[in-house]
Amino acid sequence: MTLKLRFIKAINRTRIKDIALKANVSIGTVDRVIHKRGEVSEATRDKILAIINEMEYQPNILASTLASKKTFSFALLFPEPISSESYWNKPMIGVRKAFQEIQQYGVNINIHLFKQTDTKTFKREAELILNNNPEGVVLAPFFSRESKEFIAELKKRDIPYVFIDSNIKDSDKLSYIGQDSFQSGTLAAKLLDYSIPENATILVLQFAKEKDNMNHLVQREKGFYEYFNSSSAKKELITLEITDPTDITCQTKITDLLKSNAGIKGIFVTNSQVYLLARLIEEANLSGIRVIGHDLINENIHFLKKGIIDFLICQRPEEQGYRSIITLFENLVLKKEVNNENYTSIDIITKENLDYYK
Repeated sequence: MTLKLRFIKAINRTRIKDIALKANVSIGTVDRVIHKRGEVSEATRDKILAIINEMEYQPNILASTLASKKTFSFALLFPEPISSESYWNKPMIGVRKAFQEIQQYGVNINIHLFKQTDTKTFKREAELILNNNPEGVVLAPFFSRESKEFIAELKKRDIPYVFIDSNIKDSDKLSYIGQDSFQSGTLAAKLLDYSIPENATILVLQFAKEKDNMNHLVQREKGFYEYFNSSSAKKELITLEITDPTDITCQTKITDLLKSNAGIKGIFVTNSQVYLLARLIEEANLSGIRVIGHDLINENIHFLKKGIIDFLICQRPEEQGYRSIITLFENLVLKKEVNNENYTSIDIITKENLDYYK
């Protein structure tokens, strides 16, 4: 998919001509100082730089780029949404919002989607991106191993990349836009610790194939366990990994565990599919269990309103999509320095504040 971005032409009140007149030099001399080329005496250069600072001159990079008809190619590598209402539709809302706000400028955006259960599709789309050799990439490093292989190739080609939703520490990324997954897990642990009896059991439920290769889920689980390892809370923790939560056998396994272990009073689901657990709890007519999951998708909202899900931890995916595009644009087109870490808020949503959350 290719999207065309058009950006608003920036207004620059101070012109090179104005600086040249005040410095009593030619426009060409000012241009050489600004672009650091050609021979200019040290005294003249210092004089011109002082005037540039005084007049708060900013190069009209957009105008000059438009005049040269230069274009920039960005590539997006996102998980394919599993339904029309699922989480990964939301960052694209932010991406499109960025497009709408920045007009009158041409940028090619190639969108590549991979299946969340298939690493081969990630590698295939990553290879297509490398073949196109874009100026910049926005990447959801969903699969840790495959993402590290991909960014190694990006680094070889000197292609900047922005992480969205999940972060890989100690990488040479341009920027990360998203939630602190470790702190998100710690917050979930604290909420359950405060809301269930002291000697209760907590179930950590992982709905993921190859969970250890999914960086954000690993970090959430680490944050959750770290809270209890470093506190005096007396809670027993059980972890259950389910590769296919839609499979009847897997669903039965969860239901049997809950029915046979009355001590389970809290459940933490590390991804956005907490509604699948809520459905099982409802069907089994179980009660007295606090449930925490992630993301404000319609299926989760349904069970939040019914009181089966108690808390949803949200991370503003629309904002992530918006800021990822703007970050690449500011760095590649406007030549600005950008922040290496851009954490979005960690929001706690309940049925009581749901209608007021934007």
